Amino acid sequence: MARLLEGKPIAEKIKEEIKIAVSSLGVKPVLASIQIGENAGAAAYVKSQAKVAESLGIEYQLHKLGEETAEAHLIDFIQKLNLNRSVHGIIIQMPLPQGIDYKKISRYIDPKKDVEGMHPANIGKLIFGNAKLVPCTAASAMELIKSTGVDLYGKEVVIVGHSEIVGKPLSLLLLEKFATVTVCHIGTSKAGKLEEHVKKAEILVVAVGKAGLIKGDLVKDGAIVIDVGINRVADKIVGDVEFEPAEKRASWITPVPGGVGPLTVTMLMRNLVEAVKEQQ
Repeated sequence: MARLLEGKPIAEKIKEEIKIAVSSLGVKPVLASIQIGENAGAAAYVKSQAKVAESLGIEYQLHKLGEETAEAHLIDFIQKLNLNRSVHGIIIQMPLPQGIDYKKISRYIDPKKDVEGMHPANIGKLIFGNAKLVPCTAASAMELIKSTGVDLYGKEVVIVGHSEIVGKPLSLLLLEKFATVTVCHIGTSKAGKLEEHVKKAEILVVAVGKAGLIKGDLVKDGAIVIDVGINRVADKIVGDVEFEPAEKRASWITPVPGGVGPLTVTMLMRNLVEAVKEQQ
């Protein structure tokens, strides 16, 4: 039976480190958050960010723009925050209205203020192994894996999902530790090869957003399972991996909710501290 890999205890430990770092910066870090229009999910995430920021001695500024905001206006707003030396980090809340392309918009954020780690310059640093600002969900998954004490050298890691926020950056972080990384996606599934890859994974990370995509009986005995998926099924929140059968086979497994989720905001704040250092 697997041990539960919960995010909250790890987040609390990292928060203590952030508090110490904040107190030694000589300046109060300021995080500017841009929310466009009204969205229940974004509102909940903003509330969580503001609460964590306050607990760490960080100033959180929420800038709410109307649903009708044009892409050009948003870019102009970002440029003003870039030039504002009292602002150390910028985050754009998702989802964005139709007609605004996040990939395009993220390029306008000053790379030194890009606390989500999504600017091409920061992704480039990730490739060279010297990134300070790493996409938060990928960083969270990495912290969970590290907390098990596993030696990643030569380990068979299979990531299901190749998104810009999880799969791609996480594969780079793991390669830096000399893990053997396989990234699976819809092409793998259509070729009928997903099961064979999942079965060999000593560390399995699933980040697709499809409830029960990975059947628990495919999990290798003793594997570490990081389930990034968050899906609502009836009145329950479940992951991408069938939890009960997977729990019987794995050595460690993240609960959903309670695994990756509690860490993401903490990683955002850690990135902010790194951003302040970069700017200093």
